[in-house]
Amino acid sequence: MKSREIGNIGEQAVCDYLVKSGYEILKRNFTVKGGEIDIIARKNDTVCFVEVKTRKHDALTSGEEAITLAKRKHIIYAAERFLSTLSFLPKCRFDVAVVEVSDNAVMKVKYYVSAFDNSHK
Repeated sequence: MKSREIGNIGEQAVCDYLVKSGYEILKRNFTVKGGEIDIIARKNDTVCFVEVKTRKHDALTSGEEAITLAKRKHIIYAAERFLSTLSFLPKCRFDVAVVEVSDNAVMKVKYYVSAFDNSHK
């Protein structure tokens, strides 16, 4: 299975999790030059920028390890571009979801609320 297909499985699992948890999915794969956000969701009055890392069960690096400073900067940049399209500035946060798959099935979803902030731009 290709990494994009594995990523799609993980993103769908996280969207399902978010919807079941009362979130509204605003956008998926929001892309601007210089950044991308996997999922933009809203719950109550907070907009959540969600980075999804999907890994096979036996992956050498964890999804958590893949959220480098450079990756965070790209996500923050894309979030700023998204927010600039709105007529108001909502409360925001950056969440991370790590999905473990095995044989094309989701084994585990770990969801980190407020996993990082924009203080290290």
